[in-house]
Amino acid sequence: MTERFVKHATFVVERTYAAPPAKVYMAWADPALKAKWFSKADIFEFQVGGKEYSKGGPPGGPIFTFDACYQEIVPEQRIVYSYTLDSNDTRISASLTTIELIPTDEGTKLIFTEQGAFFDGHDTPEIREHGTGEMLDALGKSL
Repeated sequence: MTERFVKHATFVVERTYAAPPAKVYMAWADPALKAKWFSKADIFEFQVGGKEYSKGGPPGGPIFTFDACYQEIVPEQRIVYSYTLDSNDTRISASLTTIELIPTDEGTKLIFTEQGAFFDGHDTPEIREHGTGEMLDALGKSL
């Protein structure tokens, strides 16, 4: 029998963008803008209680399923969502994510905090934190 375990972790990734909070917020709130730096959503309901769902992956690689529910949205200030991530048919994590948008003289400071439960070694907080940094860099390029 395979050993089952959960690794709990919290990580924070910060970026500063030379764009106002309204523009950074729209990059999360508008499905066409978000698809420029994140996987294109099959379902995109950007409202409290709304769902975001996407499925895809690299050619020949695993199929990842992102299934999120928006818990709180404060326009141009905060986005909170919970989500699960599957690799093929295996659930690899469940997380709560908070995105804070803080105006600065240079534009916007984004603080991304993820509190996750990572299952059975299929994913790790370190791998997820690294991927999140790459994702936020892609967001910056899209702005």
